Amino acid sequence: MCVVVFVMGRIRVTIWNEYLHEKRDPKVAEVYPNGIHAVIADYLRGQPSFEVRTATLDEPEHGLTEDVLNGTDVLVWWGHLAHDRVNDLVVDRVYHRVLEGMGLIVLHSGHFSKIFKRLMGTTCNLKWREAGERERLWVVARGHPIADGIGEYFELEHTEMYGEPFDIPRPDELVFISWFRGGEVFRSGCCFYRGMGKIFYFRPGHETLPIYYDPNVLRVIGNAVRWAAPVERPKPVFGNVKPLEKLP
Repeated sequence: MCVVVFVMGRIRVTIWNEYLHEKRDPKVAEVYPNGIHAVIADYLRGQPSFEVRTATLDEPEHGLTEDVLNGTDVLVWWGHLAHDRVNDLVVDRVYHRVLEGMGLIVLHSGHFSKIFKRLMGTTCNLKWREAGERERLWVVARGHPIADGIGEYFELEHTEMYGEPFDIPRPDELVFISWFRGGEVFRSGCCFYRGMGKIFYFRPGHETLPIYYDPNVLRVIGNAVRWAAPVERPKPVFGNVKPLEKLP
């Protein structure tokens, strides 16, 4: 019998961000002067169970070298302006690490990233609107570890709307559904399993809105990192094998 044992000790997290908006747009820099990745990293570094590093688009190999990814248990991904600038070799590298067991947390506009579209196998397209409207995120998987510490729902007063249809495969687990003041709804917290890896897509976020300072949003990201962390388990065996029992 195979026994699954959760990894003990610190979870090694890499937070990836294009880090372009913050350097080009004074309005974005006013909200995130050191980058969106820095705000998330500061929160996670305040948790005793995380060992955190950051990486950005303009670093060599986008900061996601083989050594970095081999030393990463969970990768957090935020992108918007430059999905097309992410090198396909790096995408391949991340893809295979997810299949090997690395967790992946995809935030907001990262739904259009090369890596998320490759893992989903769909366009990942959706409706959107920038009107600064209220969003109410309902917990629809009560008891799920990603929703730990979150009530029945929480609200964000001013957000960018994402609406259905969201062209993704049916999530293996759906944790949150959003409602927006304009009337749309959206599957805003989606879990997927690919190979030995776990993926969580989380909708809230925007470069000109202080959403990544919201305590509920940060709590969900931290919970998702814990959920997505790899577990100690035997690697799957493929191909021709000998029988476990004696055959006649």
